[in-house]
Amino acid sequence: MGLVLLVLLLALLFGGLGFAVHALWIIAAVLLVLWVLGFLMRGAEGARWYRW
Repeated sequence: MGLVLLVLLLALLFGGLGFAVHALWIIAAVLLVLWVLGFLMRGAEGARWYRW
């Protein structure tokens, strides 16, 4: 019985980690798109559209 619970716990843990990693990849892709848009939208003087 303990082995079954351990396997179920590990499955839940790895399932949650997989979802978190997938969500981080989506966030990274969105930030990459915003970064590229920042290069495309900057002014003629090379000024940045963000302040940091």
